[in-house]
Amino acid sequence: MNTTILLVGHGSRFKAGNREIEKFTQIWRTRNPVWQIELCFIEFAPVLLDAGLDKAAKNGGRVIVVPLILNAAGHVKMEIPHHMDKARQRPPEIDFISARHLGANDKMLAILKRNLRKVMLEMDMPDPTTTGIILLGRGSSDRDANGENAKLARYLFEESQHELVDPAFTGISFPRLETAVQRQIKLGMMQISVLPYYLFSGTLMERIKQQLARLQNQYPQISFALADNFGFEDEIYQLLDERVLEAMANDYNNDTEAHYQQHGENYQHHHHHDHDHNHPQEEAVT
Repeated sequence: MNTTILLVGHGSRFKAGNREIEKFTQIWRTRNPVWQIELCFIEFAPVLLDAGLDKAAKNGGRVIVVPLILNAAGHVKMEIPHHMDKARQRPPEIDFISARHLGANDKMLAILKRNLRKVMLEMDMPDPTTTGIILLGRGSSDRDANGENAKLARYLFEESQHELVDPAFTGISFPRLETAVQRQIKLGMMQISVLPYYLFSGTLMERIKQQLARLQNQYPQISFALADNFGFEDEIYQLLDERVLEAMANDYNNDTEAHYQQHGENYQHHHHHDHDHNHPQEEAVT
C-alpha cells in the first residue's frame, strides 16, 4: 500500500524556529529514503494542517499523521484528530492513521542527562548537591501534559545526585520559572541549571533567555546555566521512527482483525498451541 507520512510541527511566530523544523524534516527524510515524508504545521507557518492532510492524501493509499510534539495536550488529543476527521470526509478516500506523540520516556531522559552534563561542565562541575535543576516546559491546561514534564523531572532526580530537580512552566500552568528559582535559592542551592523541555527555537525560548538574564541580575550570587533545546538529537529521530512503525503495525493488525470479523472467523481457533507460550516477538508491538 502506498503510504505517506505527514509530520505535524507546532509552528512558531519565530521564523527561525520554523526553518529548524524544515531542516529537521529534511534530515529525517535522508535517514529514511524509502518513506514519503511531508510536513505541515498546526499554526503560525505554512503549510497548515488542512492543506497538509489534503496534500498527503493526493498520494493515495494511507496517511500516517505523526505529531512532532512532546506532550499530549489539546493539539494532540483534539485539534489534530478533528482535522483528520474533516479530511476523511473529503475526496479522495484515504486511510488516515494517528501515530503517538513523542512523550516522556527513556530517550527523552537520555537527552536531558546529556544536556545536564554539558551545563555542569560549563559551570566547572560544581557540587550536584548544591546545584538545582529546573526542567522548564511549555505548560498546558491539560494535567496529563504537565504530568509528563513532572514525570521526566522525577526520572532525572532518580538518576542523578542532584538534591533538587523541579518542574516549572513558561506559561498557563504553575510553578513558573521565577518561583522555582526562588524556592531553590531558599533551600540552599548555589547554582541552578535550567533544562528547557522544548524541541526547537521559538518565541518562548527567547523569553526564557531574557528571564534568566533578569534572574541573574536579581541574584548575582547564584550561577545560572541554560541548556539547549532538544531539536536535532538522535533520540528524537529514533522516536519518530518507532512511532511510524507502531502505526503501521497497528494498521496491519486492525486490517487483519477486520478481515476475520468480516468472514466470521475466529483466528484464535486456528492458532496452534503445541509450543512455548512466551511470544517475545509479539510483545514488541504495543
